[in-house]
Amino acid sequence: MAGRPSLLVAAVVAAAVVCLAQPGAADLKVNYYASTCPNVEAIVSGVVQQKLQATIRTIGSTIRLFFHDCFVEGCDGSVLIDSTPGNQAEKDASDNKSLAFEGFDTVNSAKAAVEAACPDTVSCADVLALATRDAISMSGGPFFPVELGRLDGLSSKASSVPGQLPEPNQTMNQLLAVFKAHGLNMTDLVALSAAHSVGLAHCSKFSSRLYSFQPGQPTDPTLNPKYARFLESKCPDGGPDNLVLMDQTSPAQLDNQYYRNLQDGGGLLGSDELLYTDNRTRPMVDALANSTTAFYQAFADAIVRLGRVGVKSGKLGNIRKQCDVFN
Repeated sequence: MAGRPSLLVAAVVAAAVVCLAQPGAADLKVNYYASTCPNVEAIVSGVVQQKLQATIRTIGSTIRLFFHDCFVEGCDGSVLIDSTPGNQAEKDASDNKSLAFEGFDTVNSAKAAVEAACPDTVSCADVLALATRDAISMSGGPFFPVELGRLDGLSSKASSVPGQLPEPNQTMNQLLAVFKAHGLNMTDLVALSAAHSVGLAHCSKFSSRLYSFQPGQPTDPTLNPKYARFLESKCPDGGPDNLVLMDQTSPAQLDNQYYRNLQDGGGLLGSDELLYTDNRTRPMVDALANSTTAFYQAFADAIVRLGRVGVKSGKLGNIRKQCDVFN
């Protein structure tokens, strides 16, 4: 077991070299706004802190918003656009219906504060990236430098969403294929899944794991029976609209308790527990469960790589005045 964290770090380094070649990634750099909006990080951080104090849902909803944005058409803020009579936008696709108001509210409020200080300078995509980092670090996760310089996308269509996001009932091969399509790999899948240590999920996302002919004996044998009985109490008869905390142990902390839960059969979604039952990913789960340092490094590296996916530059994007409408 002692050698696994070093193996994990080696895999992370190798993946970073590959992902640097992603289109648009070369336009990103830390301190991109040093001369044009030097206080942008402090402004965004202040808004996120205010929203987090108002509700714990700020954490998971903001982080999840970043994931859904980057996995569909790249990290370009297109998930923030509101639908119009002539266009059903990404946020209203069926796979995005569960995105919470708190995430959108946090980003829109942060953008408004940034616009007041630095008009027409900072993209919504970058505000979302900064807000996500702050939500992660303020909930006990790693603090890391954020690469900036994204432009906002010029299109947002619900029709572009299907098939782009990982689903809770997919096989490991299907999950890996989704990540590969976005320039990410198995190390990224394992590390980024720890975002499920915060936030909530609708019962409909996991109720298929619960019900069999005998209460308390889950259909999914990888689910801890005691945990299954708890979930049944939260999701009677499936309770599709009910919400359950992703992590019952430390729900407000983005930490490696997520991996220890998997070791105990306590992964909420089928795709969570699959990380431990599949022999390809189990060693990484064990390594991250056993080392907070390894977890911090792996998660930070993976989310930086995610932030490079599909970055818009030049004529492919612009800087929106308001995040939920095109200029």
